[in-house]
Amino acid sequence: MAETLSRETRIVRREKSAPFRKLKADICVVGAGIAGISAALEAARLGRKVVIVDGQAALGGQAVNSIIATFCGLFSNGTHGYQFTYGVADRLLAHLESQDRSIYYRHGPNTTVVYYDEVVLGRWMESSILDAGIEVVLGAQILDVHVEGRRVVQTDFMTRYGGVSIEATGWVEASGDAALVWQAGFACRQPEKGGVFGTQMVVLENIDEAKQPTRYEIGDRMKEKAASYGLLRREGLGFTIPGRGIAAMNMTHVETPLDPVEASRKALEGKDQAARAVEFLKTEFPECFGNARIRSFGLPGIRQTRWIAGSHHLTVDEIKAGIKFDDAVARTAWPIELHDHGDGHHWITFDEEHAHYIPLGSLTPAECDNIAAAGRCVDADSAALSSIRVMGPCIAMGMAAANALDLAGTGSVHQIDRDVLRERVSDNVEKKHYRWTDAEMRAAS
Repeated sequence: MAETLSRETRIVRREKSAPFRKLKADICVVGAGIAGISAALEAARLGRKVVIVDGQAALGGQAVNSIIATFCGLFSNGTHGYQFTYGVADRLLAHLESQDRSIYYRHGPNTTVVYYDEVVLGRWMESSILDAGIEVVLGAQILDVHVEGRRVVQTDFMTRYGGVSIEATGWVEASGDAALVWQAGFACRQPEKGGVFGTQMVVLENIDEAKQPTRYEIGDRMKEKAASYGLLRREGLGFTIPGRGIAAMNMTHVETPLDPVEASRKALEGKDQAARAVEFLKTEFPECFGNARIRSFGLPGIRQTRWIAGSHHLTVDEIKAGIKFDDAVARTAWPIELHDHGDGHHWITFDEEHAHYIPLGSLTPAECDNIAAAGRCVDADSAALSSIRVMGPCIAMGMAAANALDLAGTGSVHQIDRDVLRERVSDNVEKKHYRWTDAEMRAAS
């Protein structure tokens, strides 16, 4: 039978006054990283109509697309600590555990860090969002935010396929850079002096895991020879799930300016740094990395840029004291990890019994009634933020933001029933569950 090929075309032209696609939601989540995904799934679980928007053409934010490769701050301190965050985190961990070689619990001397397969995590996020019936808008940048009094009523976005206007009762600010709050004209914070360096991650394949150097061996060699390779950072480490022959390497420091031209230039410089770091590894540690090759570069990894001015400004003194606020919604014990100088960073750890808490006030912009922030753009000083912006507490903050907006409805997030919120998030503030096998528990005891 002869094959019939379609040949018909038609001429089209852009309409300068083309209408924006209109969407309505109870809650709109701006940002689809780990905090935004957590907020969207929790809001959907609460029965709310949810739209999630992101500037990338994929869900997952930095957790997937920057290949961070680790869940930090998800467990208490000690060799085998207890889990801090539940709910969405339980579902996520259970899925990774069900997939072959997709998760690895590294029980270090100070705390437990979870290594994960970013592809498996990304697919879990996508399927979970679709199964929850959440509307998704990707590749969307904010054009305008419409504010009436103390409320955001509509936000206009532009994609390469046209504009989208979203009306929502409540908004989750999970953009990472406080883009929604900033564009709405509400107060934000930035570091007073200098900035905080980001990281360009790179994934290497075909390594010899048995010969992998420790982070201390890599760091010592970098301090000695980094300059000869043109490296800015003088320390580095890798994350490996046993049995895969793949390592995600964290060995760069990259400036992350908010200026659009400078940010683009620094993104390219970051890849050059990462490539130089790979040459360093191949030359200095040939037994492990001699046959390695770059499988992929992540998108630029950003730690701290701009964040909200909330009802409560969390301080490093409150972090160190472990103050348990009446409106606490999340907890962690992750060290103060402030990357504010190029060749290294501040690393201040806490003892095994320590936990510090994030209050709802740090999630709620002081000047707005219907936004709750989650993730690395909540309100804290630079040092305190460096401890709470990791993925464990970000999941908890996303869940808390969704619950706060659910309770606020058409009212204010500043006037919700705190007792009800406290009950809803109590697992993420009070519960102590040890996620270990019998053999691990016996070894820990």
